[in-house]
Amino acid sequence: MKPILVLLLSLTALVRAAVSSDTIVLDETGVKNLRIETVEVEETDFEETVFALGRIAEIPQRHAVVSSRISGRVIGLDAQEGDAVKADQVLVRVESRQPGNPPPVIELKSPISGLLLQSHVRLGEPVEPEKELLDISDLSEVLAIARVPESQAAKLAPGSKAHIHVPALGDLPLDGEMIRFGTSADRESGTIDAVFKLANPGLRLRPDMRAEFSIVMSSRKNVVSVPRAALQGDASTRFVYVKHFDLPNAFIKTPVQVGEMNDRFVEITGGLLPADDVVTRGAYSLSFAGGGSVSLKEALDAAHGHEHAADGSELTPEKKAAMAAEKGGDHHDHAEVSPLWKYTSGVLFVLLLVSLVRRKPQTSPEP
Repeated sequence: MKPILVLLLSLTALVRAAVSSDTIVLDETGVKNLRIETVEVEETDFEETVFALGRIAEIPQRHAVVSSRISGRVIGLDAQEGDAVKADQVLVRVESRQPGNPPPVIELKSPISGLLLQSHVRLGEPVEPEKELLDISDLSEVLAIARVPESQAAKLAPGSKAHIHVPALGDLPLDGEMIRFGTSADRESGTIDAVFKLANPGLRLRPDMRAEFSIVMSSRKNVVSVPRAALQGDASTRFVYVKHFDLPNAFIKTPVQVGEMNDRFVEITGGLLPADDVVTRGAYSLSFAGGGSVSLKEALDAAHGHEHAADGSELTPEKKAAMAAEKGGDHHDHAEVSPLWKYTSGVLFVLLLVSLVRRKPQTSPEP
């Protein structure tokens, strides 16, 4: 049993050394400067999505025009392009060509509430019944039209959802529901329009704005996932920073195994547990924070109220005595040993112990 105990103690020491090297401890100023934000890992519905580009368009049935039933000239224009107007609001006054002193004046009112998109007339300009004077559109709801590859169209149907990002609106999240496909495909690009209806509170969405779509193809329940901003490293060495459960302002570099990704989240198949707090904003900056602004020893001393070793382990009386003996003994200069050599030596030592434990004593053959 003794060799096995030694083996376990050696492995524990190696684990402590690895944890110490992967723990970054900051002070309050460092956390604020890096703008660290965390989210709790949880099981959620994970969506498989496809990316598409498109544009915002008005709903044709919500478009109206203002025109005059008589010939005349404009003597009053009470709204400009970009104004929000109400139904029955007077927008244009036209002086008739019919005889009179003064000539008869008619008022042209808005047929709907909406945004005055275009004005085709100026003060004093003659008008005729066939001429459109103003274009008004109710933009409380708009269409978001995505150009979807034909190979993906079979997975879509009316009712499909999409997460829509409009660069002109910043990070405002928008969700739309598909109502139909376009009437024909684009032969050159190999795409077909997928038309989504989208609410437009504040009337910030305007026709012809560029839009980016993450169209939901399928969904799986109870999947552990984190925001994509939390994932760091290259394709072969993925990791996240997990908030230390005990130390304030401490973060542990934690390797993870990843599954599927969409535009917002990445599936985690190994390395994390629900309720872990992972760093989202500031995760990339932590990679360059080095050992942090506070040592692991200082942080543990402050958190627990007693002294710890440099690697974060408990400083027992036996360890204190050994450290004191070492200080009082040999004072000769020694070359500094690199951490890599220390870890390599430890691994070799553990392998040697394992081989000794597994070796069986040989018995001499009977005569």
